[in-house]
Amino acid sequence: MLQNSTILITGGTGSFGNTFVPMTLAKYNPKKIIIYSRDEMKQWNMAKKFQGDDRVRFFIGDVRDKDRLMRALDGVDYVVHAAATKIVPTAEYNPFECIKTNVHGAMNLIDACIDKSVKRLVALSTDKACKPVNLYGATKLCSDKIFVAGNSYSGGKSTKFAVVRYGNVMGSRGSVIPFFMETAKSGKLTITDKRMTRFMISLEQGVELVWHAFDDMEGGEIYVKKIPSMNICDIAKAVNDKVEHVEIGIRPGEKLHEAMISQEDAFYTYEYPEHFKILPQICEYNTIEKMIKGGKRVAEGFSYTSDNNTEWMSIPQLQKWIEDNKEKVGNI
Repeated sequence: MLQNSTILITGGTGSFGNTFVPMTLAKYNPKKIIIYSRDEMKQWNMAKKFQGDDRVRFFIGDVRDKDRLMRALDGVDYVVHAAATKIVPTAEYNPFECIKTNVHGAMNLIDACIDKSVKRLVALSTDKACKPVNLYGATKLCSDKIFVAGNSYSGGKSTKFAVVRYGNVMGSRGSVIPFFMETAKSGKLTITDKRMTRFMISLEQGVELVWHAFDDMEGGEIYVKKIPSMNICDIAKAVNDKVEHVEIGIRPGEKLHEAMISQEDAFYTYEYPEHFKILPQICEYNTIEKMIKGGKRVAEGFSYTSDNNTEWMSIPQLQKWIEDNKEKVGNI
């Protein structure tokens, strides 16, 4: 599907974009990948990695700026929406700015994609959008709902929208592994609550889920990949078991366990060998076989949380992943 196409990725200089671009170039050989973001220095640094490859282009712009999006989307076939204000404390202290990017930005992108006849858009979501307890999660829930509804909003146009949702991305900027690696240099490693659990997914798995969504989507689905969980103490031990581990208490806006599918979502959720799919609630799509595609509806009361997971990652498994990705994680 992405072969010989033009793809635009918002927020493309982040951890996801830096993984998505080389993987997609290698697998699909698209005509062009446009990196759309507002940080010129990150674009400058990223451009060095793809020097001489005229398939990779850079476009300074903000998802808050609808006119700029319209210009950037000219001739674009597919969009990956990765731009977001995502640091939880930053969102709490700057709520207006978070809403402008995560909610208004999503609205702008939907309008621009429809007007420019983009074929398909996949938006990146987060576990924090499921039963949110902080502003970041609340804005991402709004964003998810907006993209799902965008399929009705597009009317007779062919533009389709879907969402992928996953938890803690191993090694991404701001995630727990590089944070632990940095704080361990002080001689101690702080843990908020020893009971805490987290989902574990690699950036490569996140990219593959986006590819799958592009290929599978009819419009309005939320894709949730099946991934293992870990206890926060085991993550800390895998990073560094030589320093003191100090429990400091859970932070405001932080969940004890991650959730990606709530009990309320269960009625609309279908299970597949490697993922779940939440179908839209606002129309009769959940009864359409072409959207279900052989999936099995989950049991009533089902939820998918990091503490009730059936798959767990061991300390040696994470240590091997850290060793194999040492250079990448160390440069974040």
